[in-house]
Amino acid sequence: MSHVLRNKNGMSVSVLPLGGIIQCLTAPDRDGRYDDVVLGFDAATDYENGHPCFGALIGRYGNRISAGRFTIDGHKYVVACNDGENHLHGGYRGFDKVNWSIDQPAESHGQSVRLRYISADGEEGFPGELSATVLYALGDDDAFRIDYKATSTRPTPINLTSHPYFNLAGQGGGSILGHELEILAAAYTPVGADLIPIGTIDAVEGTPMDFRDAMPIGTRIDSPFRQLQLAGGYDHNWVLDNQEGALKLAARVIEPGSGRVMEVLTTEPGMQFYSANALGDIPGKAGAVYGPRSGFCLETQHYPDSPNRPNFPSTILRPGELYESTTIYRFTTIAAG
Repeated sequence: MSHVLRNKNGMSVSVLPLGGIIQCLTAPDRDGRYDDVVLGFDAATDYENGHPCFGALIGRYGNRISAGRFTIDGHKYVVACNDGENHLHGGYRGFDKVNWSIDQPAESHGQSVRLRYISADGEEGFPGELSATVLYALGDDDAFRIDYKATSTRPTPINLTSHPYFNLAGQGGGSILGHELEILAAAYTPVGADLIPIGTIDAVEGTPMDFRDAMPIGTRIDSPFRQLQLAGGYDHNWVLDNQEGALKLAARVIEPGSGRVMEVLTTEPGMQFYSANALGDIPGKAGAVYGPRSGFCLETQHYPDSPNRPNFPSTILRPGELYESTTIYRFTTIAAG
C-alpha cells in the first residue's frame, strides 16, 4: 500500500514501504500541467521482481566499496560483493529491498511520513545494529525534503541516499540528453575500470565533467574522454563546492520543453550523477519503456569507497553519535524561451 503526500498546489509524492520507494512524484510544467517525473512501475508488486533501484532508499552504504572490504580500528570486515568483485548499494539485500515501517509524525515540514528500519548487526556483513529513520516531507513551496537519521551499536560505515530516476519531461518522456544540468562542483573523483575511485580528487575544468555552467547532458556524453568511456556516460561522484554540512544548492536541472526546473540542495559533501547508461528497455508505468539515458539520478552522498580512502570525508558512525543528513528536491518552472 502506498502512502501519498499532497500539497495545496496539487503536487504529490507516493511512497511504498518496500525499499522506501518513491513510486510517483508529480510536478507542474510551465502551463500548470502535472506529470509524474520519476521512473518506476504502476503496481507495487512489480518492484518485488528486481529493478535498478527505481526510487529506492539506499543503504547501509550507497555506492561502491572496493573488494567489499574495509578496516575499522584494526578490525577487518568483509561485506557482500554484488557488483563484480565490489560492494554496491548495501549488498544483495540492501535497504532498497527491505520493508520499512511507516508512520505519520506529529511534527514535520509539511505533509510527511516517517520510515523506520533496524538493520541487524552483521546484516550484509556490516558491523553494529543500525537504527535508521527517514522523513519524507512535501512542502507547499513544491519542495520534497528527505531527512535521514541513524545510530549504531558498533562503529560502522554509513552512506544513505535516495535513488530516484528523474525525467522532467515526464516519465516515459524519452531521452534526458536535452536536459540542461548545472552542478556546483569544481572537482570530482575519477574512477578506474571497475568504477571504483582511484583515490584522487581532480578538477573538472577543461573536461566534460565541468557542469559549473549549465550544459545539456548530451553535449559531451559520448566524447572520447577516458572517464566517460569507462562508465558508458556519466556515473561519477562530484565533490560539491564549499560543502561543510550546511544545506546548500548542489545542482539545478532545466527541461526546456516543459519548463520544469529541479534544484537539489543537500548537506552531503558529494553527489553521484548517473545518466542511466545501463537501463535496458525496462517496461515501466503507463506502457512506457525505459531505455538507456531515459532518466537521470542525482544521488547526494559521501564519496564512493570512503572506508578505504583516508583522504575522503569519513563515513564511520560510532556508538553515541547521530548520523544526520538532509536533501531537498525543489521544483519550479521557467517561461518559454
